[in-house]
Amino acid sequence: MPPEPMLPEPAAPEPKHRIRAVHTAATVTVYQAYSPRIGLPAARDGRFPAHWKRDRMTWIKPSFLWMMYRCGWATKEGQETVLAVEIDRAGFEWALQHACLAHFERGLHPDRATWQRLLKHSPARVQWDPERDLHLRPLPHRSLQLGLSGEATRRYADEWTVSITDLTPLARRIHGHLRDGEPEAARLLLPEERPYPVTGGLPPQLGG
Repeated sequence: MPPEPMLPEPAAPEPKHRIRAVHTAATVTVYQAYSPRIGLPAARDGRFPAHWKRDRMTWIKPSFLWMMYRCGWATKEGQETVLAVEIDRAGFEWALQHACLAHFERGLHPDRATWQRLLKHSPARVQWDPERDLHLRPLPHRSLQLGLSGEATRRYADEWTVSITDLTPLARRIHGHLRDGEPEAARLLLPEERPYPVTGGLPPQLGG
């Protein structure tokens, strides 16, 4: 009798908490959406303009589809310009090492007061929100949202940023394929996000 065909190994389930991103040996790409007043000069000059507020918290997202969920494919007011911001990996990992979860988690924090003190003094904070599929429906695993404030915001804008690209045309093309009932054409245009290997693993204080 001929040998039975080998069946492919089942794919391992996606961990609940894992960073997925476009990355190189030196950089990682994150996404933000702004009004054209900020987004267009940022993409043109490769740096955030002077009127971009460095004293406010800013949230960066390694997931393109989560960014599309947040900005409605660049249709929401004040989020009409989608930026891909390529930043230094060392800076990104500095932010992770100095981050605190944005919410209290029993078992990870001794008590709510301790968590509040950590949050107050941390220059970065982390949220794990449901990742999105091509149609922006929630998936079982989570996507990293990294909030930067104080020192981290200034470093992000003035030290870590390597390049800024306007991805609004790409977002609109992908959305157009979806509206036209062409999901595979849309999928082929998505940025190729791979598991990001955090040096030494995801910091334990981030609930990973």
